[in-house]
Amino acid sequence: RDINMKVAVFGGSGFVGEYIINELLNSNFKPYILLRYGSQSKVTRNKECKVITGDIDNKTAIEQTIMNVEAVIYNIGIIREFKSHDITFKKLHYEGLVNCIEQAKKLNVKRFILMSANGVKKEGTEYQKTKFKAETYLKESGLDWTIFRPSLIFGDPNGKIEFCTQLKKDMLSLPFPAPLFYNDFFPFNPGNFKMSPIHVGDVAKVFVKALTKEETIHQTYKLGGENFTWKEIIKMIAIASGNEEKLFIPAPVFPVKIIAKLFDRFSWFPISEEQIVMLVEGNICDSTKNFELFGIKKPKEFNLESLEYLKDA
Repeated sequence: RDINMKVAVFGGSGFVGEYIINELLNSNFKPYILLRYGSQSKVTRNKECKVITGDIDNKTAIEQTIMNVEAVIYNIGIIREFKSHDITFKKLHYEGLVNCIEQAKKLNVKRFILMSANGVKKEGTEYQKTKFKAETYLKESGLDWTIFRPSLIFGDPNGKIEFCTQLKKDMLSLPFPAPLFYNDFFPFNPGNFKMSPIHVGDVAKVFVKALTKEETIHQTYKLGGENFTWKEIIKMIAIASGNEEKLFIPAPVFPVKIIAKLFDRFSWFPISEEQIVMLVEGNICDSTKNFELFGIKKPKEFNLESLEYLKDA
């Protein structure tokens, strides 16, 4: 069979990246992936890809990744900074993207797809600001861009970092009650902020379909499934993890944020101040029309069946 297209993927070794690479290969595309030295084993099907070794601040490695391709997917993202290890939102969400865009322009590779996030904005957390700045830079680049903004992405992480498995580990496996965060002075309705979980397989399908859909050029799409409250989400995760008896307790956001601010530079602390801020903002969207456009008849639902992977996680 002929190869449909050669595609450079940045951020291919993470949770979503692995699904995007598998979807590319299953659709007969050839992924060219930039991986940090020693990360080959993080991509299960690396033998079927063209692997270039280097960091996202190495312009020569980026050039080698984009050199022979017809499209670029930028999927590098982190949910927490660790500045002492040079892991920052600015470096990975923005500066890395700028390097890739400049090389794509230089090599005349026009098609460029960016993984952003639902709820990004000019004035927000560092995560939201750097993602927004990245979107703006891409929109002004003159390339044929498409931007995706997913809500909460879930699915079997295959040993990578994923929201539901992290939540199970950090909050539900501990011997004390799980927090139902609330913003007000009184906990009348804790944990009532909402999200629109979307399955990672559907996200990967949409990314790959967009590569050859001309009508998606210069468009931004929000991606999310049915809306659930935080309370419903953590209860569902608890049951799926075999922890039906889990207790929940109202937790005021203000003191939790103060504690997180003190400790979030340590990776053992389960949540950062920024993550709490974004969590209680909520994160919902209606993507019905977008699923129709990309030919996804029935997005995978967020339910006990689709969360079965949590039993072994």
